[in-house]
Amino acid sequence: MAIRDLVILPDAVLRQVSAPVEAITPEIKALASDMLETMYDAPGIGLAAIQIGVPTRVVTIDLAKQDEEKTPIVFINPEITWSSEEMNVHEEGCLSIPEYYEEVERPARVKIRYLDLDGKEQEIEADGLLATCIQHEIDHLNGVLFIDHLSRLKRERVTKRFAKQARRESAA
Repeated sequence: MAIRDLVILPDAVLRQVSAPVEAITPEIKALASDMLETMYDAPGIGLAAIQIGVPTRVVTIDLAKQDEEKTPIVFINPEITWSSEEMNVHEEGCLSIPEYYEEVERPARVKIRYLDLDGKEQEIEADGLLATCIQHEIDHLNGVLFIDHLSRLKRERVTKRFAKQARRESAA
């Protein structure tokens, strides 16, 4: 297991669409392990492989608080098969857009079909924070960021701020 570097906005890698996993290999299991370690270290509650520069459809999520027992879930090739008409608003943040939070409206409940690390097809129905988190991470797999759900003005403001910060860091 290894902690990997996070890809930070405005890196264009974040806009790549991730490729499906063809087989659950030892490399995919190692990737999931590294993703969990990276997510816990950040700390965060969800991570898509593209956020560590790997354009493959793998997501890790663990909603346990720091003082609770870890309950990690690894989603391989996750897809939303159903979403409720009822909407919910959650404040979202992103490890690839550090220290920026904004309220985002998404479906309140979703059904997700995915493969687990044993290659078995699973389906779960999620609501609340888990529904928000899995939708956020699946967006990443499709090159979509949570700021894309905001107004154009807010999205441009945060994008410019991170672009300016990246220029300062590369000049240093």
